Amino acid sequence: MSSAPMISKLARPALAGVVLMAIMVLGNALGASAAPAAQGIPLPTVSLGVSPTDNPQQLSAALQILILLTVLSLAPALLVLVTSFTRIVVVLSLLRQAIGAQQVPPNQVIVGLALFLTFFVMAPVFDKVYNDAFKPYMAKEIEQKTAFERAEIPLREFMFKQTREKDLALFVHLSKSPRPKNPSEVPTHVLIPAFVISELKTAFEIGFMLFIPFLVLDMVVASVLMSMGMMMLPPVLISLPFKLMLFVLVDGWYLVVGSLVQSFK
Repeated sequence: MSSAPMISKLARPALAGVVLMAIMVLGNALGASAAPAAQGIPLPTVSLGVSPTDNPQQLSAALQILILLTVLSLAPALLVLVTSFTRIVVVLSLLRQAIGAQQVPPNQVIVGLALFLTFFVMAPVFDKVYNDAFKPYMAKEIEQKTAFERAEIPLREFMFKQTREKDLALFVHLSKSPRPKNPSEVPTHVLIPAFVISELKTAFEIGFMLFIPFLVLDMVVASVLMSMGMMMLPPVLISLPFKLMLFVLVDGWYLVVGSLVQSFK
């Protein structure tokens, strides 16, 4: 029993010596690596500053880069607000809530599936943007302003097809703009929020239809458990396997994804 404390007392000086030796070796290594730097090896430095220029093109290029970085920072919001992503991700989230599996599928799978379905639905629009705006601009056939105007046309056409007239009239009234005579007179900043609330309404309508069969199944399971006197047993615990079985038997993912894609046509 007394040998263990004695061994620990003998091991402490040895451990301290090993630590001290390691510190000395590390110090020598750092000193050796710092010595060449002190002997004249150049080290890079980074400096930021503002200097006057006589060339207006340099200022124009800098402003274009700044605007491009700003647009790239807003790209996720643009993807969510002017594409089919909003409807798809809301419907998939409501489907998970209806099934009752709070973390299955996980959020990464829901967002990833919604993102790729968005690319699938928006493929014709993106093709028009690429062929009419991006490709000519990269070939220096059109200016930047013209490219933006051409890229905006197919996106506006898509949003107009999915936007309700009631929602569009609401935002035209709130913006105090004159009543447009045709769709081309509707400003884009008025069209986007009208499109978003229309997408939310459509997504909630689809989600309500998805909730009905699972809600009926929950009510049946709760009634059976109550009739059997099992009031302390949570109905959700029993109904979840039946919900999953029902969803698999009717090939739920095929039906939901197919209906979602067709709802944009």
